[in-house]
Amino acid sequence: MRSIVCLLLFSVTIHAQDSIPGKAAMTPEQATLFAKLALKGIAKEYPNKPADVLNNETDVKNPRIVHPAFFGCYDWHSSVHGHWMLVKLLKTFPDHPMQKDVRAALAANLTAANLKIEADYFSRPNAKSYERPYGWSWLLKLAEELHDWDDPQGKEWSKNLQPLTDVIVTRYLEYFPKQTYPIRSGVHSSTVFGLTFALDYAKAVGHQPLQKLIEERSRFYYSNDVNIPASWEPDGADFFSPSLMEADLMRRVLPEAEFQEWFKKFLPDLAKSEPKSLLFPATVTDRTDPQIVHLDGLNLSRAWCMNHLAEALDKNDPVRQILLDAAKRHADAALPHITSGDYAGEHWLASFAVHLLTSSKR
Repeated sequence: MRSIVCLLLFSVTIHAQDSIPGKAAMTPEQATLFAKLALKGIAKEYPNKPADVLNNETDVKNPRIVHPAFFGCYDWHSSVHGHWMLVKLLKTFPDHPMQKDVRAALAANLTAANLKIEADYFSRPNAKSYERPYGWSWLLKLAEELHDWDDPQGKEWSKNLQPLTDVIVTRYLEYFPKQTYPIRSGVHSSTVFGLTFALDYAKAVGHQPLQKLIEERSRFYYSNDVNIPASWEPDGADFFSPSLMEADLMRRVLPEAEFQEWFKKFLPDLAKSEPKSLLFPATVTDRTDPQIVHLDGLNLSRAWCMNHLAEALDKNDPVRQILLDAAKRHADAALPHITSGDYAGEHWLASFAVHLLTSSKR
């Protein structure tokens, strides 16, 4: 059974690269594999890694009580992007045989009552930095996915989510004007990823203050970056490439011609297929280790960034094909291992795979 699952996931890679980059290429059978992982995860309360600050003994409660919508998937942010993935799969395959199970699971968690508790949580003492910015960014990706969905249940879930969405938007507007320096990491603290999905949300819903803030902060943090030391990547627990994620944000922010000029200075050796450490997949030696398995996520997120960046370049730019070839290598290296058999990766990697296979440049 394990070999059949790997073969199906590997076939996703081939289909995805045969099509226009960013076009959804999953079959219903492959969507089933991803949906099963998410359905298992969002209902699985333990093991659980809470990020809560305990103010006193009364704060010691089961995850399901503290976070009634997003208690599963090992941690809050993984639960959020597990819910996003299920919505994405419903929209991509509306007649899928599992759609009843998926809708039932989403309806059970995304209730108005549950999401009010989630929103209220952010007002408790010492919660100012809770899930900043990784969980914030994925919450806005979920809100964006629900926003434009012409579906009765989707509209209800979007309405239920709105109080929490408003809280997160307010957090962005309050915090990022005060953050003088970007956090250039490849993990949850990454400033650039925190801005990327939030910018997508702001554009999708027409939130001008949020869009203006993110575009201003992005230029402030990154517009003068040149010859980024991408050869230092990856760190041992990265699930993002700091350099590629930054470029993927800046192509959203800068006009096309300005971006292309910026990108040449930012990664000047790409035309020579350098650095090799950026263009070839990271090696994953232990998929039962929760930090090492991050590198499977790195290979997936690198692939989606490379596809997006290739689309943003002129068709005669030699870097375009270099990036597309590298994206294929990374996807091929990671997609067969989404179902590793170990919860360390299975509780979150499918979301990265679905984003890779369904996203396009914006």
